[in-house]
Amino acid sequence: MDFDYDGRWFRAVSNSTSGEVGGDTLFSYRQEGNLVWATYSGGSIRLGHLVALMSENGELAMRYHHVNTAGLLQTGVCHSVPSVLPDGRYQLAESWQWTSGDLSAGTSLLEEIIP
Repeated sequence: MDFDYDGRWFRAVSNSTSGEVGGDTLFSYRQEGNLVWATYSGGSIRLGHLVALMSENGELAMRYHHVNTAGLLQTGVCHSVPSVLPDGRYQLAESWQWTSGDLSAGTSLLEEIIP
């Protein structure tokens, strides 16, 4: 399947305890070719950005940074594996690790929302 992230919106449905993204965080994705990027905010995130390269199977190798509501600048890396839900929306299973702060790692699950 050819994945197209352009114009899609996502929200976290689960996250590890050391993660900062939650159900109130909204991601707005864009794409040109294999270059994918997004802005995100909400919940404990004031403003964040991610940039990724998409593989042929739609997986994303990304880097992200954001400023949280505590005023801290956080950075990390993430590998995102897409799947398609029965209703056609995308789901992203993510493995991530902070490159700042406590350097912990975790997993999260994002699902596409229809704004």
